[in-house]
Amino acid sequence: MDMLSGQAIQDAGVEDWRKLSQSLHGCFLVQSFADALTFVTAVGEACAAVGREPDVRLTGSFVEVRLLSPDAVYRPKEGPEVVGPSVTQADVDLARQLSAIAQAQGLTSDPASIAQVEIALDTADEAEIGPFWAAVLTGLPFQGVDVFDPSARLPSLWFQGTDGHETPRQRFHLDLWLPPEVVPARIEAALAAGGTITDDSEAPAFTVLADPQGNKVCLCTYLNRGTG
Repeated sequence: MDMLSGQAIQDAGVEDWRKLSQSLHGCFLVQSFADALTFVTAVGEACAAVGREPDVRLTGSFVEVRLLSPDAVYRPKEGPEVVGPSVTQADVDLARQLSAIAQAQGLTSDPASIAQVEIALDTADEAEIGPFWAAVLTGLPFQGVDVFDPSARLPSLWFQGTDGHETPRQRFHLDLWLPPEVVPARIEAALAAGGTITDDSEAPAFTVLADPQGNKVCLCTYLNRGTG
């Protein structure tokens, strides 16, 4: 199925869910581990009925569900189609169904708590260093793109293309994916803690912050990013 744009996901009205880097995330509050198991069991049955296998994080206070289509298709106006992990209409439809299950069980959604950290490495030589990082982080061959841990236990590593240059002081930085409505307060807190905004020209897609010593982090959302 086709990848959905950020705007299409926003227009779909799945209010319990937020798209972060690749996936659609939903977080539902529970009163006990037993309640979490009851909800996850129902989630599993609903997903099995449509041939899906969600990624679920279960605790005694919340259940987070991640929905992703591994073979989503991006059809650019020019050039070949691209197939990769992203959100499709099937994920949105399933998200609605899981929200209905949560509501029937009396659970409350907590979309503002959803977050995802990625690691970014500036490089002009992705093909040279990619195999090393894929081997170290996953033990798998490099596929020529970002490095994803198939178990989702480790943050993803993506390579930010740069022109060749002398090695700068900081080449690694964190990308923190957040729900769009959370970002303004997070920026305000960072500024109050001594940080600065170094680039907000691409906001709300991402805003670059720096700590008092100049180390940078990007606060990212799915907004204004087109398809994928």
